[in-house]
Amino acid sequence: MEQNNEQLSFYELLKKHTIEIPIIQRDYAQGRKEHSEVLETFLSVLKESIESKKEIQLDFIYGNIIDGSFQPLDGQQRLTTLFLLHWYAIKKDNIDDDNFLEKFSYETRYSSRDFCKALVKCTIEYNADIESISKLIIDSNWFYLSWKKDPTIQSMLNALDEIHKQFHAVENLWNILKDENIITFYYVELENIGLTDDLYIRMNARGKLLTPFENFKATLQQKSMEEKWEEHLSQESFFLLIDTEWTDYFWKHFRTEENSIDDAHIRLISAIVMTQLAVVENDSTWSLIQKINENPNEIRTLHVTQESFQYLYRCYEKYSSGRFTDSSNLDFTLWRHTPEKSLICDIVYNNTSKQTSSSYTTKILFYAQTQFLLNNEEINMEKYSDWMRVIRNIVSRGDINRDGERTDIVRSPDSYIKAIMLVKELSNGCRDIYEYLRTSDIPLLFSQAQSQITEEKLKSKLFKDKPEIKQLIWDIEDNELLRGRIEFALYCMDFEEGKPLNEELLKKVKDVFHKYFNDEKNILNELRRAMLCMHNGDNNCSFYDYWWSEWNGIPDKTLTKRKLLNKFRDLEYIIYRDKKDYFKNLVLQLTEKPLEQIIQDFIPPETMPNWQKRLINEPNLLVGKTSNYIAIPDDKSYCYLLKSIRPRNTDGCIKIE
Repeated sequence: MEQNNEQLSFYELLKKHTIEIPIIQRDYAQGRKEHSEVLETFLSVLKESIESKKEIQLDFIYGNIIDGSFQPLDGQQRLTTLFLLHWYAIKKDNIDDDNFLEKFSYETRYSSRDFCKALVKCTIEYNADIESISKLIIDSNWFYLSWKKDPTIQSMLNALDEIHKQFHAVENLWNILKDENIITFYYVELENIGLTDDLYIRMNARGKLLTPFENFKATLQQKSMEEKWEEHLSQESFFLLIDTEWTDYFWKHFRTEENSIDDAHIRLISAIVMTQLAVVENDSTWSLIQKINENPNEIRTLHVTQESFQYLYRCYEKYSSGRFTDSSNLDFTLWRHTPEKSLICDIVYNNTSKQTSSSYTTKILFYAQTQFLLNNEEINMEKYSDWMRVIRNIVSRGDINRDGERTDIVRSPDSYIKAIMLVKELSNGCRDIYEYLRTSDIPLLFSQAQSQITEEKLKSKLFKDKPEIKQLIWDIEDNELLRGRIEFALYCMDFEEGKPLNEELLKKVKDVFHKYFNDEKNILNELRRAMLCMHNGDNNCSFYDYWWSEWNGIPDKTLTKRKLLNKFRDLEYIIYRDKKDYFKNLVLQLTEKPLEQIIQDFIPPETMPNWQKRLINEPNLLVGKTSNYIAIPDDKSYCYLLKSIRPRNTDGCIKIE
C-alpha cells in the first residue's frame, strides 16, 4: 500500500479536493449529547489556539481518492466539526464567497447529504445574541422536519450550538481559519486500496462501529448504484425514503428506549428478504434461511436481487403509507401467534425478554398479510379477514405426538420454504380466497398442508351452497381444541360431501366444543370419568389404549402403562386416530346432557373391570392423589394409579381392584 502525505488546513484540503464522507462511514457522533464533553474539549482547544495564534496539529487524516473525491477512512469526525466551524465563521463574519463549502459532501444518508447542501446555500439572519443556532436553522423554511430524525443532522445541530457558544465573540474568525494555517493536520492519501467494510471498522476504532443496518444499507446502496437498479425509477429513491418518510414511520412506531430504529429496520428487511429467497429456492437457500432466521443481522447485500429489492421497496412503501394500520383487529384469534399489537410489530420487536427473531410461522403470517396488501389497492377488511383465516388454518395445523405435545407444522427451513411458496400461489386469489379455492386447482407445494387445503376447498363449497352457514363453520374452527379444522366435527355428524348438511346437529356440536373443549388450561376429572364410560360400538370401554408403555414397578412383573388424558392436547391426538370413536360418542352424548348426567346414566357392560367401574363411580379416587397414568396387568384384574409418569416401585401408588 502506497501513501502520500502533507500538512494542510481544512481550507487548503477543500481547495485541493472535494471531500466526500462515504456511504459506509458511520453517523457524525462528535455532536451527540452523550459526547458533549468530548466536543466541548475539542472546540475549546481550537478556540485557545485561534485566540493565542498558537499552531495546533490534529494528527492524521487518512483516505484515498475515489472518482475524483477524497474519501476519509479516519478523520470523519474532525473533518465534519471543522466543516461546521468554517460554515459558522462564514455566517458570523458575513462572508459572501462561501461556495467552496459545497465541495464537502455527506453520503452516509440522503438526508445528511441534502442537509449539508442546504446548509451551505441557506441565508440566515445571524447575530451574536441569538441563543441557539439550531433553533434558527430548524425554524427556517428550507429545513425539513423529518431531518430531525437523522442522527447525523441532530449531532450537527448540537455541534453548531456549542460552536456558537464558544466562538460567537471571536473576532475575524473566518480570516484566521482561511489564511493563518493555525489548525492543520497531516493529510495522508492512501493509494491502491479498496474501501472495504472491515477496513473502515479497523480504521474507525475511535468511534462507535456501524450498526448492522448501517452497514447493510450502505453496501446495498453501493450495489444498487453499480447495477443501476434505480436508473429508470419513476418514484423517489429507496435510499432517500428510508432516510426520510420511512424513518418517520419507524420512529413513530418502533423506536427503542435508546432512540434507535436500526434493529427494527434490519429485522423487517431480513424477514422480507427471507420470503424472496424462499420463492427462488436453490441449493444454498435452506441453510441461508436458517441462518438469517436465527440472527437477522446475518442478512447481507449479496442475498438481495433486483427483484427482491423492488419487492422490499413496495413493502416499505405499503406499510409506511399508513393506509393499513393494525392487523390485530381481526375478529378471530391466531392462537399462540396472535400479535400483541400487529404482525409487523412482532417482526421488528426489539426486546431482550423475547426470542432473538420471530418464528417461521409469524413470518409466514406476515408474508400472507403483505401479499394481500400488495395485491389490493383498496383494503376490503372482510376479504382480508377471509384470507388471513385460511392462511391461519393452514399454518396452525400442528403435529400432535402421543405425549400430547403440539409442534408447529412450520418449524424448519424446508417447511418454511414450502409454506411460503404455497402462500405465494394462494395469493393469486387473495382478493376472494374462497372463490379461488372453490374454482382453482392448487398445486401440491406443501404436502403437510394438503389435507387442510382440501378442507378449505370443502368449506368454500359449503359457503357457496349455503352462505348463512359461514359463521357457524368459523365458530367451530375457532375452537381452541380444533384450531382451524372442522374435520372431526363433521365426522361426529357422519357428514358426506354432496349430501345435505345437518345444520341443527352441527350447531349442537359447536356448542359442546365451546362449552367443554375451549380451554387448554384444564381437563376436569369428570371428563376422564365420562371418557371411561365411552365405548367404540362393541362395548369396549378402553379409550385409554391410545397411549401405552411398560412399567416394571412390581418385582418380576411387567404391567402395561396407560394414560387418562394428562394434557389437553391428548384429546387432539385421540380425535385424529383410531380411538376417535370414543370421543365422538362423548361429543354426541354431550349434545343431549352434561358430563355428570352421562356418568350417572352409564350402565357398565359385564366385561368391564371392577377398577374401571370404581374410577367412574368414585370421583374422589382421581382427585389430587396421583398422576393421570395407570398401570394394568394383562388380565385387567386391577390397576395402579401411578404417583408419577415413571415411578420406580409401588410406593405412593394406589392399587384399585
